[in-house]
Amino acid sequence: MTARVLIVDDIPTNVRLLEARLSAEYYEVLTASSGAQALDICNNQDVDIVLLDVMMPEMDGFEVCRRLKANPKTHHLPVLMITALDQSSDRVQGLEAGADDFLTKPVDDTQLMARVKSLVRLKSLTDELRARALTGQQIAVEDALRAMDSISASEGSVLIIDTDRRHAERIQGYLSADHKVDILTEPADAVFQVAGGGYELALVSMSLDDFDPLRVSSQIRTVDHARNLPIILMADSADKPRVVRALDLGVNDYINRPVERNELQARVRTQIRRHRYAMELRESVNNTMALAVTDELTGLYNRRYFDRHLNVMLSKAQEQDRDIALMILDIDHFKAVNDNHGHDVGDAVLREFAARLKRNIRGVDLACRFGGEEFVVLMPDTDTGQAEAVAERVRQSMAEKPFEVGPTRPLSVTVSAGVALKESQADTPETLVKRADVALYRAKREGRNRVIFDAA
Repeated sequence: MTARVLIVDDIPTNVRLLEARLSAEYYEVLTASSGAQALDICNNQDVDIVLLDVMMPEMDGFEVCRRLKANPKTHHLPVLMITALDQSSDRVQGLEAGADDFLTKPVDDTQLMARVKSLVRLKSLTDELRARALTGQQIAVEDALRAMDSISASEGSVLIIDTDRRHAERIQGYLSADHKVDILTEPADAVFQVAGGGYELALVSMSLDDFDPLRVSSQIRTVDHARNLPIILMADSADKPRVVRALDLGVNDYINRPVERNELQARVRTQIRRHRYAMELRESVNNTMALAVTDELTGLYNRRYFDRHLNVMLSKAQEQDRDIALMILDIDHFKAVNDNHGHDVGDAVLREFAARLKRNIRGVDLACRFGGEEFVVLMPDTDTGQAEAVAERVRQSMAEKPFEVGPTRPLSVTVSAGVALKESQADTPETLVKRADVALYRAKREGRNRVIFDAA
């Protein structure tokens, strides 16, 4: 995934060094030598992440960060502070100013790339949610974006996963004045605990007896309502390689041991506030979307919504030279389901198909009912390999388990899919849909229950 990175530092040598590292990974790099210049760029250009030096003349990084986060137009931008300051109080000050993460100079290349990737993923998801809100004409986006100002980070529900009870109880003591904190000393039960706990944050020790903390973190994310649960790792200095791997896999943050009380409290507040903001933004999108753009039977967006959103997202992908993929799916032999079992069973198949489809695409993907038994999935920032993985996962989810939808025996249901990717600036929504439709026709002709990519 490419992204536009703004480097803010008043020392040219530092800028050139970071620019070289990021350009080598194919990021587009913008630079600013002062806080005022950085604020102007963020206000007037599309930026995906800000790498912000703390020690600058006239306006330091803390003040730049505060101003970015106070501006409704820029407050969603991830800010990664890069500083020579290594005191816990400095990190607390940055987190309170709204910074999303910290790196200490000299910057480690592996940590830099892991943090940038993690925050770019967060920005991509936020952008997609905001774009969906903008597509729905009656959605009050400004109200949703201002919600961050009124969201409290107190009285959160926190789960500590640590096989060392004494250490867990000390961490609990640091947080219990402001939050409800549970302790789990059996990591094998993490999935069950999270499933029924209504948690807003998980703190996972990197020193679990006989358990891999990365696997525990991944298993937590398999719970439907915990897919976006913030996770903070508690790590020793020797855990650095695994922490980097964890951040690359999607863990939100980490804190070094021995854990300093004020830093922990600040990081917990930051993650809970961000989590609540994302939940409120999702709820705003869901609750205010007019019925005119949703399909009543499946609950997915309808063709009208898709046509508008595709136009917006394709234009954005072309402007920023990003990938985008489109998949059209058609339920195989669906007419026979209606003819042999009745339209009630056919409707039940469509509802179950939509439910499985939503479970097997990613958070940034948009699923719509295209019409009849046809569905479409729009996949932003998606190359051929990623699109193939999503498409195959969807196809397998339909074929591997019969649909329990009728009074008689379960029905075997398969799906054919055609996929097309943006090829050039000349692409239009119509040509992209046409190419995906041609690929779908080939999938049908070549035996059904398969995924075919446009070969143009």
